[in-house]
Amino acid sequence: MGNYNACVIAGGQCKWGVREASYVDLVQEAAKACLDDLPGLKPSHIDGLIFASTFVGRRSTQVNTAPVVAERIGLKPTSICTRVDVLCAGGSTGILLAQGLVESGMAEVVMVLGSEKLYTPERWQIQYDEMAAVDHDWDGPNGIGPPPVWFAVQAKEHMKAYGTTKEQLASVSITNYKHGLNNPKGHFQKELTLQDIQEAPVIADPLGLFDCCPFSDGAAAIVVAREERAKDLTDRPLVYLRGGAQVSLHSVGGNWPGEHLGDWPHLRLAARKAYERSGLKPKDIDVAQTHDCFSISEIIEVEELGFCEKGEGGPFCESGEITIGGKIPINTDGGLISSGHPFGATGVRMGIEIMKQLQGRAINQVQGATFGLTHNLSGGNVEHTIVTYGLEPR
Repeated sequence: MGNYNACVIAGGQCKWGVREASYVDLVQEAAKACLDDLPGLKPSHIDGLIFASTFVGRRSTQVNTAPVVAERIGLKPTSICTRVDVLCAGGSTGILLAQGLVESGMAEVVMVLGSEKLYTPERWQIQYDEMAAVDHDWDGPNGIGPPPVWFAVQAKEHMKAYGTTKEQLASVSITNYKHGLNNPKGHFQKELTLQDIQEAPVIADPLGLFDCCPFSDGAAAIVVAREERAKDLTDRPLVYLRGGAQVSLHSVGGNWPGEHLGDWPHLRLAARKAYERSGLKPKDIDVAQTHDCFSISEIIEVEELGFCEKGEGGPFCESGEITIGGKIPINTDGGLISSGHPFGATGVRMGIEIMKQLQGRAINQVQGATFGLTHNLSGGNVEHTIVTYGLEPR
């Protein structure tokens, strides 16, 4: 077995939103955008495919989808061809698996492609599909269904413990909509004001419409390559995968691992492991993409990732520290709240944004960015996945 370094060298996505397209259309668009991102990169250079999707089997009659996707995008994988289902963390999980395969010598160049086609066959059905994300035997019968209800309770607990306000929640949405304003591939391109948020319908108190990310159709693809092959394929700065972690301590809400629902020790543990493996500390991270499925989640994530003290996430976000030019710019392409959330594709979209930030070619560029981090939670906040990136290998 080898001991190689793994880099990300190319990435692209299709337009996200409510799409009149099949999942095959979406993955083909994303794969083409990925190949177009690096002139000279051809399907024949890629020896592996990891396909991240949760609902593709539920939303079509096709199962065992990885070989089908490989065929439709012109790949002939000889090292790995598989699908992963970790819901919202599928894309990040695929990147971590690709890193391991490349670093071990089992693969040289792997495409990680995430996709969901959610708005089909009937638009209303997506709300019922979301109920499949919680533990069927315990949480479902006790009324924990669609995610807004569960995260609203977590927001209330954080408010009770730390005094977090609705205005601080709103600051996250305003910032992420601002970051997404010039992202042509995102779900939304619009400015948001505090008045817009205050006048929006309540989804699950205290969360209103703009505290919640949308469901989106979409796909994104990124290529992970062995360092030596990366140098053959690109003249751009190499972006190294430094390390990551995935932690799951429970699946039943009653077994929540924290002191209260605003306390996320499973994310703290994932962060500690990711920092140890990458040789980085929170102060080293120049730009981050965190899982802002709801405004409250980003507030708690900046705390548990170590960007501010526990309980200070609300004032930290409201102060502007998460914007371009702030202490730690977060969700610089709009995040889930503005860019959208096709579950399996989200972690890949995050990885692409970090790659472009470190290569100096992002739309909302963080000047001098050297190290970046992505984070996803999944299901009923039962799993946390972190990937770290840098312009230097560990």
